[in-house]
Amino acid sequence: MSINVTGKIEHKDIGMGAWALVADSGETYELQDAPDELQQSNLNVKVQGEVREDVMTTAMIGPVLQVQSFEVMD
Repeated sequence: MSINVTGKIEHKDIGMGAWALVADSGETYELQDAPDELQQSNLNVKVQGEVREDVMTTAMIGPVLQVQSFEVMD
């Protein structure tokens, strides 16, 4: 199921490091295979993606969100 999430990109220093999307609602999603353009802390974005319940990570900072598309917000 595809979802749209608006929030801010953060880099989490857990293990080898992980890119996360902290939603405006407060939920934290770990970005799976984040494109280079999304790997910038404090970037405001709207991301469309699929929550992957079949994927586990070493960071375990929240649900894994596989990015399908994104838009940088002003």
